[in-house]
Amino acid sequence: MRTSETAVLAEGLAKRYGDKRALDGFGLAVRRGTVQGLLGPNGAGKTTAVRILATLLRLDGGRATVAGYDVAREPHAVRKRIGLAGQYAAVDEILTGRQNLEMFGRLFHLDGRRARARADELLERFGLSDAAGKQVRHYSGGMRRRLDLASSVLLAPEVLFLDEPTTGLDPRSRNEVWETVRDLVASGTTVLLTTQYLDEADQLADRIAVIDHGRTIAEDTPDGLKHGIGGDRVEVVLRDAAELPRAAGLVARVAADGVAPETDLAERRVGAPVADGVAALTEVARALQDAGLDVADIGLRRPTLDEVFLRLTGHRTADAAAPAHRTEAAA
Repeated sequence: MRTSETAVLAEGLAKRYGDKRALDGFGLAVRRGTVQGLLGPNGAGKTTAVRILATLLRLDGGRATVAGYDVAREPHAVRKRIGLAGQYAAVDEILTGRQNLEMFGRLFHLDGRRARARADELLERFGLSDAAGKQVRHYSGGMRRRLDLASSVLLAPEVLFLDEPTTGLDPRSRNEVWETVRDLVASGTTVLLTTQYLDEADQLADRIAVIDHGRTIAEDTPDGLKHGIGGDRVEVVLRDAAELPRAAGLVARVAADGVAPETDLAERRVGAPVADGVAALTEVARALQDAGLDVADIGLRRPTLDEVFLRLTGHRTADAAAPAHRTEAAA
């Protein structure tokens, strides 16, 4: 990838905290005008990487450029070209939405007239005009997050860093944030998104890098990552868990490369990867019917990003393991 096409470049980044290596040779290249997802378990180094790229932390080794500027040697030039939104909305709840944006505009050295004009532009763009005069404490979670995103793009940044942008939001608010991110990218902004929501990465990211123990261990498109762990899978759900062994024997006949079927007793589910999805599904359905097994559901599906994550890191993401609200431990 040529430098002129690259909005963010990290090569061999290292960061240590005492004996702990938060980053250990981390590398990444993000093409301009795209969304790059960064996935990893708690403590993998995602937030540390973002803080270094945003010039909030000094790196201990390696090299990184953002918008063509070196983060270590030219931090002021980098800061003029980026926006950053962390895990929680950094807005003043006592001020109104408009007052928040005007305040941030003045902090970014806009004069009063330009700060007011820019606030109005962003309130309209982010669907907050009707609530512009309300105190932020009366905003919903999604509205606060949109206001926070608006403040992060006051200077129309070339690169926007989003660190767990939808943590703690309800599904409707998450969808609102996703639409906002899509609009920003459509206008030319490059986005680096850290998340543990697999559906979020699937929805937004053009490419995904998986980070573990401070290193990038895989990087591809969402579909490419899924394809890398296998193609289609046949899955069967039975009404009686006692029949799982018999069903597993039938599924094993069509499994690719002799792979043993996986059985989930609690879900009464058995499945296996297959080479020819439609033919395998037809054969298994016929065999189950001939055997007189009571099937609750049968289908053909692709691997999920959670399965990719599990295969690469050895465990599931936090949202798959515990759907409740959570935050990332210091990475």
